[in-house]
Amino acid sequence: MTLSEKTVEARIHAVVDPNTGKALGSKSVRSLTVDGDRVQVMVEVGYPVQTLGEGVRQALEQDLKAAGVTALSVSVLGKVKAHKVQSGLTPLKGIRNVIAVASGKGGVGKSTTAVNLALALQAEGARVGILDADIYGPSQPTMLGIQGNPETHEDGQSMKPLMGHGLQVMSVGFLIDPDQPMVWRGPMVTQALEQLLRDTHWDDLDYLIVDMPPGTGDVQLTLAQKVPVTGAVIVTTPQDIALLDARKGFKMFEKVGVPILGVVENMSTHVCSHCGHEEPIFGKGGAARMCADFGTELIGALPLDIRIRQETDGGCPTVVASPDSSLSQTYRTIAQRVALKVAQRGENPSIKFPKIVVQNS
Repeated sequence: MTLSEKTVEARIHAVVDPNTGKALGSKSVRSLTVDGDRVQVMVEVGYPVQTLGEGVRQALEQDLKAAGVTALSVSVLGKVKAHKVQSGLTPLKGIRNVIAVASGKGGVGKSTTAVNLALALQAEGARVGILDADIYGPSQPTMLGIQGNPETHEDGQSMKPLMGHGLQVMSVGFLIDPDQPMVWRGPMVTQALEQLLRDTHWDDLDYLIVDMPPGTGDVQLTLAQKVPVTGAVIVTTPQDIALLDARKGFKMFEKVGVPILGVVENMSTHVCSHCGHEEPIFGKGGAARMCADFGTELIGALPLDIRIRQETDGGCPTVVASPDSSLSQTYRTIAQRVALKVAQRGENPSIKFPKIVVQNS
């Protein structure tokens, strides 16, 4: 059977991306060669493809082979674009998308979720950084096992982020003694956050994960109102007390026009490391009920597991310490859902980056 290039291209456009449920569309084809019943095609999607690209490849193969293609080569590229932010804000240099990881209450595992989300997005093929916005209690230097002070960039006006497990990292913890308390009032804290964000030379990031401090005070409002944020992830436990504050955090982002990408429930259950008994010690189904009330998605649930604590305390978070574990796979699934949520938001046409792609063939 002889197929025309026009016919093949039309079929590719109509193939449904199994990850988004939408047709690939006319902008997806980056290269196409048709020689009789032999086809070579390269398509592009708007999210990292280390894991998710396989589903796209299989969908294309199934459709084109059904059309009579006998020899087929499919490549899937991932290109993360800049997406819409709050009205009136200008995108930050070197960053396509800012994702805030927030909680209304401390002690729910927000920082642990933030660092593992960042590492999971990187494992999926993205360029990722993390900003430790908890000025009073910076924890990312310890969690990533990083010591040292930022160096001045060649431009003489910005700082180079430090590197930890491949992530670009900035934290006030790099600038002060570990035992020094930050006895600052609100205006000084918000100024420090803006300087850390804007005076760091972020190098071509697909995603900057911002590890927010708990609550809905000055720092949270500064980020929500002055920083171009693509979306936020809310972290909570199933406990009613934690959910009360998580709901307030949700409402804060809603009021300033930052979409919620999803909710992560930490400590959803506890499995005894000795006998295997499972018990929901903080309650059950709390995050799911909140998601139902607010019309958002529960994108992941993690158990109370001693390994997560041990690995982050040791400077090697779960995603890199135990990449093949079920815990790591849960973080990877959360990262995939976040990336897909971001990809389906409208693009921000005011920011342009060089073409950086990750290939899965």
